[in-house]
Amino acid sequence: MRQNFFAGAVVVAALFGSAAMPAQAQTPTIPIIVKDTTSFYWQIVLAGARQAGRDLHINVPELGAQSEADIAGQISILENAVAGKPAAVVISPTQFAALGKPIDQAAKQVKIVGIDSGADSKAFTSFLTTDNVQGGRAGADALAAGIMAKNGGKAEGQVALITSLAGVGSLDQRAKGFKEQLAAKYPGLKLTADKVADGQATTGLNIMTDLITANPDLKGVFASNLIMAQGAGQAIAENKMQGKIALIGFDNDEKLVKMLGDGVIYALIVQDPYRMGYDGVKTALMASKGEAVPAFVDTGVNTITKANMSTPASQALLNPKVK
Repeated sequence: MRQNFFAGAVVVAALFGSAAMPAQAQTPTIPIIVKDTTSFYWQIVLAGARQAGRDLHINVPELGAQSEADIAGQISILENAVAGKPAAVVISPTQFAALGKPIDQAAKQVKIVGIDSGADSKAFTSFLTTDNVQGGRAGADALAAGIMAKNGGKAEGQVALITSLAGVGSLDQRAKGFKEQLAAKYPGLKLTADKVADGQATTGLNIMTDLITANPDLKGVFASNLIMAQGAGQAIAENKMQGKIALIGFDNDEKLVKMLGDGVIYALIVQDPYRMGYDGVKTALMASKGEAVPAFVDTGVNTITKANMSTPASQALLNPKVK
C-alpha cells in the first residue's frame, strides 16, 4: 500500500511541475507538502486535502519526502512548489529551526498555511494544529490511568519517554506537556528515561528493548509519535510485558489499532489529521482570495482506549477513509 501511494504522490508532483498555473487562473493550484508521504498518518492528511480539492474545485498536488528525517528534501520541494506560482501553499514543516528561513522566503511570494508542526517563522498566514502540549498532558493522564489499572490502583513507579526525532516542534511540545503533567499531577511517577531516536521504528524497538532490560521496575512508557509507538509496541509484545508495562502511543495506523485491541498498547492519543488536511487547503484558498482567516486553529486531541475504541467517534478517527 505504501509503495503504490508514494508512486501516486510522485505522479501528482510531476504533473504539478509540468502544469503549474498562476494564482489568478480560473482553477487555483494549492500544493500540500507533508513530512512523509509513506506514513499512514500523512496519508490521512493528504486524503483530507484531496477531498477539499474535489469539494472546492481546485488542484491540490500532494508533495513530500519519503522520510520525516529528509529535511533538505522538504526544503527543495517547498522551493520548487513556490516556483510554480501556486495560489497558496500548505506545509507541515519537518524541523522547526531548519524550515524557518525557507518559509520566510516562500511567504514573500505566496500565502503559506502551516499544519501539524511549527517552524521558526512568523510568516504563516494561518496555522492549524493539535495543541501538542495538551497532547503531551493527555499522554501523561493516560499513562497514569494505565499504570493504575496494572498496578492495583496506584500511580507509582518508573516511567519513560521515547521521542522520535530531536528539534521537531510538535514532538518537543508533547514532551513538554508530558513532563509538566507528570510533575503537577503524578508525583509518584518518576521519569527515569528520556530517549530521543532517529525517526526509525527499528530504533524505537531497540530503545524499548533496552528499557525493559535495564529497568525491571519500569511501569509505563509514552511513545510520542506513530513510528516510536510501533517499535515500542513490538518490543513489549515480543517480551510479553503488556501485563506489566502500560504503553501510550500517539497517532494511529492499522498496526497500532491492533495493538490497542490486543492490549499491548493501553491508549492512543489521536489527532484529527483528516481535518488538518481538509481545513488546511480550505483556509489556504480563502487566504489566497484575500479573505480573513484565523491565525491559529486547534484541531483537537482524543484519548482512545480498548474500552472506547468501538464507539462511532473513535472509529471515525481510527479508521478514516484514505482514498
